[in-house]
Amino acid sequence: MFKAWFAIPFWQRVLGAFVLGMLIGGLAPEVGVALKPLGDLFIKAIKMLVAPLIFCAIVSAITDLNDGKKLGRLGAKTIGLFMLTAIIASAIGLTLASLIDMSPADTLTATEQNEKQIPGIAQVFLNFVPSNPFAALTEGNVLQIVVFAALVGIAIQRLKGKGEPLRKTIKSGAEVMYEITRMVLQLTPIGVLGLMSWVIGEYGFSTLLPLAKFVGVIYLACLIHIVVVYGGLIRTAGGMSPWQFFKAVFDAQIVAFTTCSSFGSLPAAHRAVTERLGVSKDYASFVLPLGATINMDGCGGIYPAVASIFIAQLYGIPLESMDYGLIMLTATLASVGTAGVPGTALVMLTVTLNVIGLPLEGIAFIAAIDRIIDMARTLTNVTGDMMVSRVVARSENLLQDQTHLATESK
Repeated sequence: MFKAWFAIPFWQRVLGAFVLGMLIGGLAPEVGVALKPLGDLFIKAIKMLVAPLIFCAIVSAITDLNDGKKLGRLGAKTIGLFMLTAIIASAIGLTLASLIDMSPADTLTATEQNEKQIPGIAQVFLNFVPSNPFAALTEGNVLQIVVFAALVGIAIQRLKGKGEPLRKTIKSGAEVMYEITRMVLQLTPIGVLGLMSWVIGEYGFSTLLPLAKFVGVIYLACLIHIVVVYGGLIRTAGGMSPWQFFKAVFDAQIVAFTTCSSFGSLPAAHRAVTERLGVSKDYASFVLPLGATINMDGCGGIYPAVASIFIAQLYGIPLESMDYGLIMLTATLASVGTAGVPGTALVMLTVTLNVIGLPLEGIAFIAAIDRIIDMARTLTNVTGDMMVSRVVARSENLLQDQTHLATESK
């Protein structure tokens, strides 16, 4: 039985679970909701991996990429490409939202929405540095883990021989975490089944009807951004066909879509990038946690742009050309500035609405379907991380043997 199960390609197992979960949630909502613990189990198992995996992987990556100039160049290229795609994502969101009238046919009911506190610039930068690195590891504060791991890696580099025992220990720890990750990822179909059946069973398709146009514009913008922008960059700068790329990362995309967590998708994304896109483990361990923290094309590019125009249409407030420019600029900068802040998408939307003077109460009208929207946002963010890893790795000769690319994982 198990042999037959594992003989099915991994992505087919995940896709089958995804479709089955939707059917269960749609046809038997109570059963779908009851299957939620399967999804919770999967998410807990993934969260168990994130902190130690990121710490060991980043320290190993920095100590192996022992050329300081090369590391700086990699960082500049990576962040530069993140920012470029965020600007393009904002432009796509603004264009579609401006062309399509998203005003709902039915009267909307506001959902109770807790006020979101926006941290000041100084507080954002202070949050980068952990006051207690062990607490950061325990709490899963990814941004602080990244900063501490980078400092440990740089210190090991500077100590050279004296730091060698610790370097070998952490490198061994990274290999152990990679193996545990491979084991946990076998639970993906079960987790996807539980999560999708719960989402459809809990929310139902009727919840989306009054906001169908709004949701549709966000999904369309994400689809265009993924296929045209990411696919175009993969073809021109990544050295592979978009079809190969999307086939290689499909299972990681499903994990991102169902879990709504960039951090929770890290193990699946790391596996796809290293095993099927040919990116070296060292660079993948550097770019993916960084991308999960600051690369927000879905949350910081498309979502604030579309949601701002939707709220303006809802209240009948006309927007000037200057407002569109401010939306694009604010959303792009906020995607980096709010890194590590809980509820990033909501914070970025709040910042954008404040800048152009739109009522914050408008958020309450779309809060009820935030989970449905978050699925598309996270899918876009994680796909962008994997695209950047391939493009930058190719430009820096950090690709492994490519004969196995786009093969099906079993």
